[in-house]
Amino acid sequence: MADSQYSADLDKNAANYTPLSPLTFIERAAAVYPERCALVYNKSRRSWRETYRRSCRFASALRQHGVARDVTVAVMLPNVPAMYEAHFAIPMAGAVIHALNIRLDPGAIAFQLEHGGARVLLTDPEYAATVAVALDQLDDKPLVIYVDDPALKEGEMIGDYEYEDFLASGDPEFAWELPHDEWQAIALGYTSGTTGNPKGVVSHHRGAYLNAVSNILAWNMSAHPVYLWTLPMFHCNGWCFPWTIAALNGTSVCLRDVRDVKIFDAIRQNGVTHLCGAPVVLNLMANADDELKKAVDRPVNVMAAGAAPPPAVLEAMARLNFNVTHTYGLTEVYGPAVVCSWHEHWDKLPMREQSQLKARQGVRYPMLEQLIVANPETLEPVPKDGKTIGEVMFRGNIVMKGYLKNPEATAQAFAGGYFHSGDLAVCHPDGYIEIKDRAKDVIISGGENISSIEVEATLYSHPAVLEAAVTAMPDEKWGETPCAFVDLRSDTGAISEQELIDFCRDNMAHFKAPRKVVFGPLPKTSTGKIRKVELRKKAGRL
Repeated sequence: MADSQYSADLDKNAANYTPLSPLTFIERAAAVYPERCALVYNKSRRSWRETYRRSCRFASALRQHGVARDVTVAVMLPNVPAMYEAHFAIPMAGAVIHALNIRLDPGAIAFQLEHGGARVLLTDPEYAATVAVALDQLDDKPLVIYVDDPALKEGEMIGDYEYEDFLASGDPEFAWELPHDEWQAIALGYTSGTTGNPKGVVSHHRGAYLNAVSNILAWNMSAHPVYLWTLPMFHCNGWCFPWTIAALNGTSVCLRDVRDVKIFDAIRQNGVTHLCGAPVVLNLMANADDELKKAVDRPVNVMAAGAAPPPAVLEAMARLNFNVTHTYGLTEVYGPAVVCSWHEHWDKLPMREQSQLKARQGVRYPMLEQLIVANPETLEPVPKDGKTIGEVMFRGNIVMKGYLKNPEATAQAFAGGYFHSGDLAVCHPDGYIEIKDRAKDVIISGGENISSIEVEATLYSHPAVLEAAVTAMPDEKWGETPCAFVDLRSDTGAISEQELIDFCRDNMAHFKAPRKVVFGPLPKTSTGKIRKVELRKKAGRL
């Protein structure tokens, strides 16, 4: 077929086409707002000009050490300035940033370093002992750069170079180039690996660019936000927010440790406007000392993802002047890809109804092409009745390239032309989805499906409950029944197991109420997710 009039002699060229990459965001920030504050860490402040030049130095130094296109550079750092700079410098060198979970054990770190083929590793003195054991397990060890931190009182310097010395060897005028293909990998991140080894999720420049901008649109962000890093940058590359904040010429307030005192101090001292975190961070803030909460004298925007924040926590946050936006996503879709977009008329509803609406995951992100809840076998969308359960599936430009060196898992994840999340949800009449459970977390009791999330929400509504998680427990008669693990508030009186069970029976269908309640602190991952794998094992032994 001959070219149409709209394609003949109308080709891509250097003037009309440039591959999308979030690297352009920091270049523009440095050119347009060179003196604006880009990074705050303790008493240190750096401008966009300085941050950009340091990133260029870092990229140049990496190139001098043989780092080029598709070479993996791993980072095991807390939320310090070097971690932010790495999100630009490493891809500037054409390389792929692999952000390691700082809570991993040496065996898991060694596996990821070897599987990802890391040639360089940046690390922090706090993790020196763990990293040293991991490196001992490798035959081909990466070049190690340690990032000194005067704020850290303990820790050992291990490695070949200190970060500032390494940067000093680089050129601040380094002429980095955009990728020739926006499909080029920009980041490698590993799934939690609850069974067997974790899978390496490969994301690309195009997706990182689009989701960074999608964050702006989904959260209605304006120029120059002051963003507090309560979310680990190692988690889905900080949900693409390192690039988002550069696009908005904002300020990143780095926070090494996520503690209630440090969070509220940072809000008061820096005029924080935005922060992100898992529900556990919201819970930490909602239950902080009243004196600390006085620091919030203006509205602060909070983006929460992970499990749905319980309505009781959302109500508490609203009373504290925190405006919570609920999102949902996975590593495979660059972090948040679904948002509970708010409607003005919902503001007139009672607080409890508002919280219930806000706890829903919502609708697709602005730059996600398709989001469905469907039968995983037939791909037939479920009715919009808020009752029929199906699997959440994604399609679009903010879906990963696939799993590194794992074609079988990639093919399985993309079966039928959709990314299969493994999360089970319903679709409400207004098109908003609501997660009911992970496929593996649904409790099937006497042939009836019980959503662990629904039981948890009921438990959280009890004034004595600080945190709750529900898993299946074997039962001779019913096959399995709900078992609740509960951590109580310190400022409330004692409550018995039967009292809590009766409370659930009074507030939901009796068969959904837990048959067993175990009291005590809940095990968590470094990103604040409750380790249900451990709890399932414990419930299996009860």
